[in-house]
Amino acid sequence: MTTAPVTPPRRGRPGYDLESLLAVAVKVFNERGYEATSMEDLSRRLGITKSAIYHHVSGKDELLRLAVDRALDGLSEAARETAALEGRAIDRLEHLVRRSVHVLVERLPFVTLLLRVRGNTKVERRALARRREFDHMVGELVRQAGAEGDVRSDVDPAVVSRLLFGLVNSLTEWYRPRGGMGADALADAVCKIAFTGLRHPPAPQPAPSRREDA
Repeated sequence: MTTAPVTPPRRGRPGYDLESLLAVAVKVFNERGYEATSMEDLSRRLGITKSAIYHHVSGKDELLRLAVDRALDGLSEAARETAALEGRAIDRLEHLVRRSVHVLVERLPFVTLLLRVRGNTKVERRALARRREFDHMVGELVRQAGAEGDVRSDVDPAVVSRLLFGLVNSLTEWYRPRGGMGADALADAVCKIAFTGLRHPPAPQPAPSRREDA
């Protein structure tokens, strides 16, 4: 009886370009955790040799850097766009929230990974530094809106900033693009809750009728 030849793993240039390789790597990082994922894990998931992965990147750290930069670049663009706007700070803050929701929807796996970064490597510490720059801008907008009388003054601006973007960031835990609402509708919902609140405004009461004297 003859034995079927065994097909060896593909070597050299893989059947993945960098973009598709990065998409799979981010999926695995989000499933297993970055630190718990080895190059061997990625090799098995991709069905290619580790040397084929190294054809595109220097290692796991570079994959992480490319992934978190994808999220951070989107947020930075939203921040630059907001900084170029004129008008009241509260309106610019709402614009930034809306644009951030769009970035999250469009780059969901990358933003999800960014929010799980803890600063254990040089790449992670660099990502956290860029996040702090974004957070500083949010805090400054909140402070300006408070000075203009558009944000309540009995809550610390830093707390407002964290609560506001805590709401945005929580979308990564449950939002799924397939079958869910689009980015515009999701941004509308977030802004209504964040800037208007949950409570339905009371219906206007009819003016009392004037009683005519007999």
